[in-house]
Amino acid sequence: MNLYKTHIKICCISSIQEANMAIEAGASALGLVGNMPSGPGIISDELIAEIAAFTPKNIDTFLLTSETSTDKIIEHYSKVKTTTIQIVDALTQGNHLDLKKAFPNVKLVQVLHVLNENSIVEALEISNFVDSILLDSGNPNLATKELGGTGRVHNWEISKKIVEKVKIPVFLAGGLNHTNAFKAIQQVKPYGLDLCSGVRTNGHLDAQKLTSFFTAINHNQ
Repeated sequence: MNLYKTHIKICCISSIQEANMAIEAGASALGLVGNMPSGPGIISDELIAEIAAFTPKNIDTFLLTSETSTDKIIEHYSKVKTTTIQIVDALTQGNHLDLKKAFPNVKLVQVLHVLNENSIVEALEISNFVDSILLDSGNPNLATKELGGTGRVHNWEISKKIVEKVKIPVFLAGGLNHTNAFKAIQQVKPYGLDLCSGVRTNGHLDAQKLTSFFTAINHNQ
């Protein structure tokens, strides 16, 4: 069985039509972007709930939330009912156990923006409290936080070390497309890949880029 073929998350889904396109191409998860300080793909909570309700049960739906307090995340999630909560910034109030207690059947994914070797320590600490980690190329330290969708590749050597050290699934994101996805799989060996801008043209999901991406992965494995 092709592991990576079954763990591809297409992010920034903006309509039921895009959800259908991604699923038909081979995605096993969809990313639905809530309110963010920057980046692509932001849609209303009402639309997130609609897409999540439409999506077949064998496909995971990720709510991307920029909320940093557990109370606000609980409030946000209650409006949309996805299978997974993807926390794109560090928690500043409450902890992951609060979220697990509130939603015991919902998977928690913590995003780590890989800036330097300190990310390895962060990953090891957080891995005890979440179901998986997603490594991305944002920068939450900027005046206007970058919390994803940058289209940039980060240091995969650091990501590789994180995958080797933690005991939970790790998704790799940041600047992935049909030209570098297989190299990312070979070098980092993540549980899955997460794409947004790499399969889009002018902000819209591109059927040809989706096909090229999945063809590149399937052809090389």
